[in-house]
Amino acid sequence: MKWLNQFFDFYLPRFCVSCKSKLTFSESFLCNICFNKIEKPDPLRIEHEFKRKFEPEKLIKEFASAFVFEKDKPLQHLIHSLKYEDNFKAGIYLGRKIGELLLDKLTKWNPDLIIPVPLHRLKKAERGYNQSYFIAKGIKSVLNIPVEINIIKRHKFTNTQTELSLEERKENIKHAFVIKKKKAVEGKNIIIIDDVITTGATISECAALLKLNGAADLFALSVAIAD
Repeated sequence: MKWLNQFFDFYLPRFCVSCKSKLTFSESFLCNICFNKIEKPDPLRIEHEFKRKFEPEKLIKEFASAFVFEKDKPLQHLIHSLKYEDNFKAGIYLGRKIGELLLDKLTKWNPDLIIPVPLHRLKKAERGYNQSYFIAKGIKSVLNIPVEINIIKRHKFTNTQTELSLEERKENIKHAFVIKKKKAVEGKNIIIIDDVITTGATISECAALLKLNGAADLFALSVAIAD
């Protein structure tokens, strides 16, 4: 298998999505130089972000993120490739990285299932897939935890929240989700996964719905955290 992959790399070379240099056999999506440029949040940063984004509402028990999102840097290039260039395999790659980097913490959460933040059907039709689902698949390959995509449905279409304040985001996402399988969440410890967490409003809205329908402990997880 190794020689076959090397054969394909020779005739169909792969390139780093950030710097565009040719990838080696052992590299995927990002070259090692670009990957090593991605900042990882220290525990104090995670604690601070948890208190700011999730603690007041008392819905999310713990929060984790593998990386720090920075504009015009390798991680943004990779996430952009995932979301807007049909590169869904990049989501599986990122999910595996999350699982490997945060394995001890995620195992201690004792999760029963993973729920990717759902897209509205129109947004999903436009993009072709939900990027958070493929991130969750990557995590599943490490943790062997079921991924459920039919428990929560996004029935309210919302415009991009990029330029909105925290309060505006909360209002924008309010009542955007409905539960489809109440019994599937009763008493379950659930990881809610998204690509980038900025204010946490979307995950908090999902968490409120899950708690209302009997979920046990809820955890927020993302590829990256952003200011």
